[in-house]
This record gives sequence, C-alpha cells and structure tokens, in this order.
Amino acid sequence: MTEYERSRTMPALPEHIFDQAANVDQLDQWLPEALHVRAEELPAVTVHEDRTDEDTSALLRAQKDQMRLEWGTRDQGSYTGWLQVAGLGSGASEVTVHLSFFDEDHDPGGKAVNDALDHSLERLERQVRLRVDNTAG
Repeated sequence: MTEYERSRTMPALPEHIFDQAANVDQLDQWLPEALHVRAEELPAVTVHEDRTDEDTSALLRAQKDQMRLEWGTRDQGSYTGWLQVAGLGSGASEVTVHLSFFDEDHDPGGKAVNDALDHSLERLERQVRLRVDNTAG
C-alpha cells in the first residue's frame, strides 16, 4: 500500500471550503483535470480517468458535521481517499487530502500524485475564493 498526503492553508471559513469541495456537481472544478465524477444514486458515483480512458465505480460520502469527504473504489478496492477541513481561527482553514493506493498498478507514482494533489488544492482554493467573493459582492 502506498499513501500520499498534502495540506494547504486557505483564507476561508471551513464551512465555505467544505461546501465547495463536497458539491458533487462541481467536483471537476477542483479535482485533477484527468478525473471526472458523475453522480449516480449517492453515495455511488462513476469516476472517468482520462489517463486510462476507463470508468470506475466508486463511493463518495460527505460528512458535513465532521467537515470530511471520503471516497474510494467500489468493486476492486484499488484506492481510497479523504479530504478534511479544519478551522484555524481568524477565518482561515487547513485542508488536507489523503490518498491510499492498494493496487500498485493504479498508483501513478509519487511525483505525479503529489503534483496532482497540490494542483487540486490550489484549484479548490480558487473556487472557494470565487464563491466567497461572489457572495460578498
């Protein structure tokens, strides 16, 4: 099993970040560009991966009371992950994303995964800023 984890501090309330991250219709706005999620009957989703041009059955669960989003493959159990939002006070939050790969064939490698996680956290922060700025203005 291989695990990866990245964190980023964002200047937003945890509720704003979690609401954006957990919005199933807007997951493509912050997930790696090569992944596309299509909701079925939640928690069931289908994930399309451009790199392999394959669809994978997965589960996606949002636990708002814990500010936690969890996901993983349904049938083959090749990977799981979670996103956790924690308030830091003064309107800032820390967002942590964790991935676990149980199938080494599914793991694209450390550099690719860490770059994708960093880029996804940047994209999530941009989406949150857009949402907060549009609400405030």
